Amino acid sequence: MRFDVISLFPDLFRILAGHGVVGRALKRGIAELHLWNPRDYTQDPHRTVDDRPYGGGPGMVMKAEPLQAAIEDAKRVAPNSEVAYVTPQGRTLAQDAIAEIAAKPGWILIAGRYEGIDERLVARYVDAEWSIGDYVVSGGELPAMVIMDAVMRLLPGTLGHGDSAREDSYADGLLDFPHYTRPETVAGARVPQVLLSGDHRAIARWRLRQALGRTWLRRPELLERRELSAEEKALLNDFIQTHRDAE
Repeated sequence: MRFDVISLFPDLFRILAGHGVVGRALKRGIAELHLWNPRDYTQDPHRTVDDRPYGGGPGMVMKAEPLQAAIEDAKRVAPNSEVAYVTPQGRTLAQDAIAEIAAKPGWILIAGRYEGIDERLVARYVDAEWSIGDYVVSGGELPAMVIMDAVMRLLPGTLGHGDSAREDSYADGLLDFPHYTRPETVAGARVPQVLLSGDHRAIARWRLRQALGRTWLRRPELLERRELSAEEKALLNDFIQTHRDAE
């Protein structure tokens, strides 16, 4: 998969590219990252990329001309990629949307700054608008990094184990089950005995019960979107009863 990122701060992405999941995917050739700085397309001595908004008001707006030139160059070398604008006004991404994004051959990501970008560019070039949540950060760089990391996790060969992404929170519409590692006892708290049993069927049922229960406790609206099997209903009801008995 190819990512072309248009940003006034490309060095932020170079740091990301050297570490973790993203760094691994890029090193293995599973994904590509190409950076485009609108300042490189300015024509004035001050390399101006923003101006005051028409109609007045606070803040500045990213100018159309440098961004347009950057987008056109990116599209020229990545003609099969779609263009996405990272903005608080976009579609709030969940795991199913990340899977849709990962299924595409490539994306040109516009990381906006200030009050945003000239709306005429959105109308002309942008295929999708994405948000990582109902809050505002100082620019589109961090959200773009979040999206890239989430997408690259799903690309075959990125993670060390093929089941890692499939067992993440939200992968099946549920929150993840609790995890434990050595030693068996920490500050008097022991690892659940079933995880030491070697009974893989029992472990799988325990993990499913915990995932269902944790989702019910923390994000019950997720269960409303998911059709539970008879086994899942039984495990969830057992978790709920046990939880209420312990209160």
